[in-house]
Amino acid sequence: MLAPVTHISALARIRRRRMLPVPGKVLVRAGQNVAATDVVAEGVLAPEYAVLDVARALGVSPERAAQYTEREPGEALSKGSLIARRGGRSVIAPRDGRVAALSNGQLLLELRSKPFQLLAGIPGTVMEVTADYGVTIEGVGAWVQGIWGNGHINSGPLAVMADGPDDRFGTDKLDPSQRGTVMLGGNCGDRKTLEGAAALQLRGLILASLATPLIPVAARMPYPILVLEGFGKLAMNAAAFKLLSTNAGREIAVDAEPFDRFTGERPEAVIGLPSGGQPPIPLDLENFRVGQRVRLSRAPRPAGVGAIRQLPDGLARFPSGLRAVAAQVEFENGDSLLVPLANIEVIG
Repeated sequence: MLAPVTHISALARIRRRRMLPVPGKVLVRAGQNVAATDVVAEGVLAPEYAVLDVARALGVSPERAAQYTEREPGEALSKGSLIARRGGRSVIAPRDGRVAALSNGQLLLELRSKPFQLLAGIPGTVMEVTADYGVTIEGVGAWVQGIWGNGHINSGPLAVMADGPDDRFGTDKLDPSQRGTVMLGGNCGDRKTLEGAAALQLRGLILASLATPLIPVAARMPYPILVLEGFGKLAMNAAAFKLLSTNAGREIAVDAEPFDRFTGERPEAVIGLPSGGQPPIPLDLENFRVGQRVRLSRAPRPAGVGAIRQLPDGLARFPSGLRAVAAQVEFENGDSLLVPLANIEVIG
């Protein structure tokens, strides 16, 4: 049975395809080193249009409007440019743009819109350029994946504000001396804490868990928020906490793009590290096997980390009456538990 993999690795090679959804312009070249916040491509996702009624503005019939129009389809215009004139009447461009069409006395103006900027997301090297669309980037570093992000990308030095995996993250943790950092916190259930982090101009926030009512609040925050475990009051898994807390002060990139179940891409944090070699690119799916380090995704021990000690044949029967394929998992404190494979993720 294939197992989903949550990547929590002290050293891994990470490959990411960063592509525009529409044709645009690629701004970097193959072989170029990029930071997570570098713009690698840009394009206009949804052009804006304005319809100018030239005939009505000049006081002529639609058939006669063309003879007073001084612009042609495809012609670029700047704000205030003259489009048509008749006597003391005139039509000017309300914004920068391009003449898209002229018909029946009306002019369709494609307005110049601010382009969408595609960020690298991770620190690394541009390995391949796909003309007009984007790039493939590879980086090496420590890597932690989560389950929810609010859509922002940024980077900064990592400030560890959690005393342990089950610590609470409240306003008392918002130290003004840590302005401009990426904070590592525990579970957050206070709206004022998220708003205070914005006032502190944090560059990112990594949480163990987030209270469910705060999801829309977190989505509106201007800085990236990465949730590692889920919603409610969950402790951070020991593997992620140890990895992040031992890298305090290092530059960390937080890509809080939403979890995409179709592509498998997840919100994540990467600490770029120098590497003398080329570690392998981890797999996103693996077969369950004895000895694997795993994380429980559900009760009775959500975010619990242990190792598979046995994979019993056939279906195991649970106290609830459920029969399912299962694994015997031994936790770091020595406890052992029979767990359905559907509730297990491999740590890779």
